[in-house]
Amino acid sequence: MFQKTCYRIVVKVGTSTITHDNGSMNLKKMDELVRVLSDLHGYGHEVILVTSGAIGIGVRKLSLPERPKELPMKQAAAAVGQCSMMHTYDTLFGEYNQLVGQILLTDGDVDDPSRREHLSNTFEALLKTNVIPVVNENDSVSSAEIETGQHKVLGDNDTLSSIVAALCKADLLVLISDIDGLYDSDPKTNKDAKLIPEVRELSDEILNMAGGAGSAFGTGGMTTKLSAARIAMSAGCDMVITNGARMSDLYDIVEGKPVGTRFIGKKENG
Repeated sequence: MFQKTCYRIVVKVGTSTITHDNGSMNLKKMDELVRVLSDLHGYGHEVILVTSGAIGIGVRKLSLPERPKELPMKQAAAAVGQCSMMHTYDTLFGEYNQLVGQILLTDGDVDDPSRREHLSNTFEALLKTNVIPVVNENDSVSSAEIETGQHKVLGDNDTLSSIVAALCKADLLVLISDIDGLYDSDPKTNKDAKLIPEVRELSDEILNMAGGAGSAFGTGGMTTKLSAARIAMSAGCDMVITNGARMSDLYDIVEGKPVGTRFIGKKENG
């Protein structure tokens, strides 16, 4: 259970949660997310949103038959999709009188000490002025590093969100996905799979429970979520994996109630 009345929260939403199967934006789910985040901000919490979906949305807007395999077309789709997605977020948050600011990141922004410090200062300035930062990887630039196998720090938004949580000294990171949490086996193939409510150590047994990538438009899977958990926990930040089908669960998660799988951050005093 959290002891602080108000604290800093990073919420990451996956592509499969904010888009339909055809890649178009799921405005109902986006509005539900925006409403809850605006409400939490109204309580006095500081909120940062990390969002996926730019490439998938761009594929839809460009009327492409499938997610492109060529890097330039992926980057083009990301550029188109990011513009549309951010416009929608700005409009929806505006309905709740909430200001947002866009931050697009590349590896160098978090890897280079000087740029990392400037980035940290930008986040602090936005939060100080009651703005919710909306964060995504700058796929139009950084995916070149990902695709060619060169040096990469980010690579997926689960990792990105945990890096942001560590950078901003967040108290809580919530990964909203299309799964309820971490199971002891694949719930899609094993009806007797059991949800693991709490993880205090990323043992080999826990790590071996990770599966593969999820939906056609997304890139994340349980492996990336456990990697994110390692980063968050090491920074003293709790992390929760939860299902985006129930956005209102965010209220319970913030209160420390048992929802999804909670990974307990390593606190300095215990």
